[in-house]
Amino acid sequence: MSDRAGGALRFDVITLFPELFAPFLEAGVARRAYASGQIVLKLWNPRAYAEGNYRRVDDRPFGGGPGMVMLAEPLARCLAAVQAERAGGAAPVVLFSPIGQTLTHAGVERWAAGAGAVLICGRYEGIDQRFIDRHVTHQISLGDFVLSGGEIAALALLDAVARLQPGVLGDEGSHHQDSFNLAVDGLLDCPHYTRPEVWDGVPVPSELLSGHHARIEGWRREQRLRLTARHRPDLIVAARAAGRLSAHDEVLLAQLGRGGPG
Repeated sequence: MSDRAGGALRFDVITLFPELFAPFLEAGVARRAYASGQIVLKLWNPRAYAEGNYRRVDDRPFGGGPGMVMLAEPLARCLAAVQAERAGGAAPVVLFSPIGQTLTHAGVERWAAGAGAVLICGRYEGIDQRFIDRHVTHQISLGDFVLSGGEIAALALLDAVARLQPGVLGDEGSHHQDSFNLAVDGLLDCPHYTRPEVWDGVPVPSELLSGHHARIEGWRREQRLRLTARHRPDLIVAARAAGRLSAHDEVLLAQLGRGGPG
């Protein structure tokens, strides 16, 4: 992925269901990235590039078996139209696939700093392998589960990228506290509380009401370490290997391992 030399971040999405993306462009904080022009999103339906009266985009798989497979030719024609309009060099072509690399925050940051991509949203049993071999440059997975199509995965990537654009979040520092942010430490985020101070008999932790900045930050750090050690110990291992844990962090982790602090 090449870095942006100014200008907008452009994503072209090839999908049989472009209508699924409309609400995403009109609601939530991510819409700011599109309204401001920081991200340009164009939707392309491969059915428009299929032949025949029925504009067929799928057929039965050779060798038999259940389901249908997306045809290579309509996808190739659609991709050619996308690339001709982009006219800025070859853009990465991304397919959302079980064999892809799992998307992480670090990966999102790389896409957010790039020039965009063409996102292929598969459907049915998959896509003719010949199209994948010839045109796809990157494959991404959201995890070890199966979706009906690539649209939800594409929306997940677009949302994650959009919120990293300047001015999209109300507080410019918000994403620095996100879970998995390697620019900080890669740990999970801490718990959050708001009004009322007591809800259903449970009070807000006293540290957060103290008004003492160092005490608040110390509590938050301890909670991040506690949650990460309990739920994602692999992130603790990675942070330790990368030198992102302080001596004080290690003391807290040792105490947590012995059942304290409370």
